Amino acid sequence: MLVSIIGLGLIGGSIGLALRQGKKPGWEVVGYSRHQETVAKALSSGAIERGATNLKDVVKQAEFVIIATPVLTVKEIFSVIAPYLPSGCIVTDTASTKVQVMKWAEEILLPRVDFVGGHPMAGRETYGIQAAKAELFRGCTYCLTPSKRASQKSIDTVISMVKKLGARPFFIDAQEHDNLVAGISHLPMLLSAALVSLTTKNPSWSKMSKLAASGYHDLSRLALGNPEVNAHICLSNKEAIVNWIDKFSQELERYRQLVADGDKRLEQALTEAQEARQEWLNNLSA
Repeated sequence: MLVSIIGLGLIGGSIGLALRQGKKPGWEVVGYSRHQETVAKALSSGAIERGATNLKDVVKQAEFVIIATPVLTVKEIFSVIAPYLPSGCIVTDTASTKVQVMKWAEEILLPRVDFVGGHPMAGRETYGIQAAKAELFRGCTYCLTPSKRASQKSIDTVISMVKKLGARPFFIDAQEHDNLVAGISHLPMLLSAALVSLTTKNPSWSKMSKLAASGYHDLSRLALGNPEVNAHICLSNKEAIVNWIDKFSQELERYRQLVADGDKRLEQALTEAQEARQEWLNNLSA
């Protein structure tokens, strides 16, 4: 099977490494990037066997296409590759939002191919092909959102790919996906960025930075993420993200009031949050 990966950053590179690590006889992994330097790095790292900077060249004979680019570029990629995809080709993506991607797939991809939307719930604060790791997806949840016309055979092929990565397939509706990940993924990223913006712009940052330790390090980690990818996420999921920001603002205001009033119920609120997080951790390891 010829597998073509479009986008050779952290996610695309890691998929290539994982697929080639557990490669079946007859599988060939090729890759595309706009930049020849990235293609060269992907080849030297072993993420792909062949590479190109021309989209047509990597999809015209593909049986399985994986699009691992920032979400707002997916529409353009669909438009470019649609005429060249062979009949029976399976197409999937790794974008962090699904409603827009599923809409574009329905509008642009031809009926002769099957599309299964995907989103691995895994990542790192570092990015680019140099950050790719075969183990990135091991044990993670991998969201799948098949299009209405996708055959069961195509869905099964994508499930097989997900399992090869070491991930767990999780089927979910596109709208529900976008609302839920806005709360547990997109909102934390924006909170991290906002914290860094606020503190580093403070006149006392030069002294404050010397005091910053593990707490600041942990909360600011997500601000290191790929700005292009994160901006695309927000712009493709505006309504859900704004809704979660509003809810967070209300909750933060509740804590603000408890602090401002010297309210003894603050300890109870912190205890409830502590217990809720511990319960989540316990369920993860169960």
